[in-house]
Amino acid sequence: MSTQGWRKFPHPEKQYSYAGDALKKNWARLHQGDREPWPESAEVQEAWRAYHAGDFAQAVELGLKAGGAGISAANKAAMIYATYLVDDDDEKSELFQQIIDRAELQQKAMPDAANVWYFHAYALGRYSQLISVGEALAKGLGGKIRASLEKTLELEPDHAEAHIALGAFQAEVIDKVGSLVGNLTYGAKKDNAVEHFETALELIPFSAIARMEMANGLVMLFGKSKMKRAEDLYAEAAACEAVEAMERLDVEAAKAELED
Repeated sequence: MSTQGWRKFPHPEKQYSYAGDALKKNWARLHQGDREPWPESAEVQEAWRAYHAGDFAQAVELGLKAGGAGISAANKAAMIYATYLVDDDDEKSELFQQIIDRAELQQKAMPDAANVWYFHAYALGRYSQLISVGEALAKGLGGKIRASLEKTLELEPDHAEAHIALGAFQAEVIDKVGSLVGNLTYGAKKDNAVEHFETALELIPFSAIARMEMANGLVMLFGKSKMKRAEDLYAEAAACEAVEAMERLDVEAAKAELED
């Protein structure tokens, strides 16, 4: 895929560069949310360095060139870039479809790697939001998203980002089709969604995105009665300390939401 013309990360900071041994020393914290195992390949390590620094184009190029586990670095870089730095819906859609295709190939080659399932679900979820959740459910994408998230958690029960995504998935389904149909058709339950959000916050208590998605989910599930809690969660998210590019984009998004 071509990354020519990709926008630059707007918040470069020296502390987001994990040169040399710094990447391995900080790996557990950097990947506490997605449980990605430490890569022995130097080429894959370089792809992740670029990702954490916010050089998403370079991360994609290096990850795809490395292949194997490097594709996961490329996929995460592309999905965060598409989520936060792309304004055009057609461009977003194309990027998410590319991630979906690559993840499905990875699932065949690396079925025991949790993130080949998680990135598949994430990209499907974001793509579904672009075409409308209702249309996505009608196309059967809801079942695919849930299946990939459940597979992720089967492989990595402490995958916090998958817990966030499964909570958000259930909240969006219930918001769109109601509790009864949501439960019968997709196994979506209010209490279960909240439990996934709470589990994620326990696993990654420093996370802005865990708070933001929980806030959004609570409002979808319970309406105005949870608005104050949602506002508090967004304020907490805006105050979180970012240690890499994705986290910085999450924090900036929370700040922007509070300003609106």
